[in-house]
Amino acid sequence: MVTIQEKVRNMKEMQRKVKAGGGEKRIAKQHAGGKLTARERIEKLLDPGTFVELDQFVKHRCVHFGMEKEEAPGEGVVTGYGTVDGRLVYIYAQDFTVVGGSLGEMHAAKIVKVQDLALKMGAPIIGLNDSGGARIQEGIDALSGFGKIFWRNTQASGVIPQISIIMGPCAGGAVYSPALTDFIFMVKDTSQMFITGPQVIKSVTAEEVTAEALGGAVTHNSTSGVAHFAAENDEDCMRQVRYLLNFLPGNNLEGAPVVDTGDDPNRTEASLNELLPDNPNQPYDMKDIMKAVIDNGEFYEIQSQYAQNIITGFARINGQTVGMVASQPQIMAGCLDINASDKAARFIRFCDAFNIPLITLVDVPGFLPGTTQEYGGIIRHGAKMLYAYSEATVPKITVIIRKAYGGAYIAMCSQHLGADQVMAWPSAEIAVMGPAGAANIIFRGDPDVQAKTAKYIEEFATPYKAAERGFVDMVIEPKETRPRIIAALNMLATKRENRPAKKHGNIPL
Repeated sequence: MVTIQEKVRNMKEMQRKVKAGGGEKRIAKQHAGGKLTARERIEKLLDPGTFVELDQFVKHRCVHFGMEKEEAPGEGVVTGYGTVDGRLVYIYAQDFTVVGGSLGEMHAAKIVKVQDLALKMGAPIIGLNDSGGARIQEGIDALSGFGKIFWRNTQASGVIPQISIIMGPCAGGAVYSPALTDFIFMVKDTSQMFITGPQVIKSVTAEEVTAEALGGAVTHNSTSGVAHFAAENDEDCMRQVRYLLNFLPGNNLEGAPVVDTGDDPNRTEASLNELLPDNPNQPYDMKDIMKAVIDNGEFYEIQSQYAQNIITGFARINGQTVGMVASQPQIMAGCLDINASDKAARFIRFCDAFNIPLITLVDVPGFLPGTTQEYGGIIRHGAKMLYAYSEATVPKITVIIRKAYGGAYIAMCSQHLGADQVMAWPSAEIAVMGPAGAANIIFRGDPDVQAKTAKYIEEFATPYKAAERGFVDMVIEPKETRPRIIAALNMLATKRENRPAKKHGNIPL
């Protein structure tokens, strides 16, 4: 008769084999490539000692093409749950040392289980992708697994935060799960995403491109806008993910954690009174204003290398997480274009889904003109931003710093799109177009055009016409921006706003 002690020893030996993954040689190869293993990554990401593993002993059922002889410890993916800063998260990490981390039927079943649990418990889910893609030997069963994951990504969207971390190859159909999630992190030099790899591209189009140039972290953070963050290495990536989670609620029924930052809510910032150049066409760095207003100047920018003419990211004001959307006059004079509209709209919708108030800082001369923008569909893309702000029911506070012209004035969360509080600095210029251009049209051919233009600019290049109509709630001294925003956030804490009953709207995608 086998004793219980022997059974325990057998269990521990089986667990040891699973935790050994693909073995010492493959682990050494992973390390040689500058990458941690799946289990090492989980240890870096979660609070020490909190990881609880699920489905350790799951095995594939494939008996074709030699797979019946292939042992795949843990089915090439480590799944479970733990905590980050004491808060529950679910996690799965593909193990490249086991069958290249390829996805088959049971590999997918493990991921699907933690997706279902995360949705039931209302906790964020984090996916660490490091995989050779679909397990070809399993054919349609592998494709079925991808489909089940995508479906759950969609069901969880707007209910729990979903974070994807690309830590190796992610190609073909595998890229669409990350694309359906809220935020994508990539690691420089060791992670790539693409639908078709360099070899296929070369055979079909004769283009020659490296995997890194095609789908590396720099490409997707600066050119395509597919990714949101780029990390220097695996350790830096895990640190950044922990930092992001610290700004977010666990689900759409909670508020984000409130933190005592030690920054006085009544603090004024005299430097803001001197920050703007006297010449309204001279650029300045909007981040200087942002850092003066938020708690301790601490801002976590999202997509910092993409569509840099608009700034998006998280900060705290009086300890409360806020989403910041701001024009950047240093880049393209802060004009809105196709990419900036897409970037802002997606961020706005995330904040609205997860009860994060929106603060919009405006210095926008208009939408970017030109055939490239018109042919690329700037009308459709710009409409996404209008739609996102109009749809959002979270507290919306807008501060007009300088220029706010035409349709771009409306698009940057004007009162007409539902802003709850609109403040303006005395330097604000709210108009259909730039006052000099408007005066040239109005007074064209008038012999006294110069004097009339100067008078027009003096009268209309101000926030006061909009304030007369009630479209600006208050004109404030720049140094008072922080306490005024905090007062507005406190006033809006009990905001409730309903929308017409419908299945869903039809955003102009």
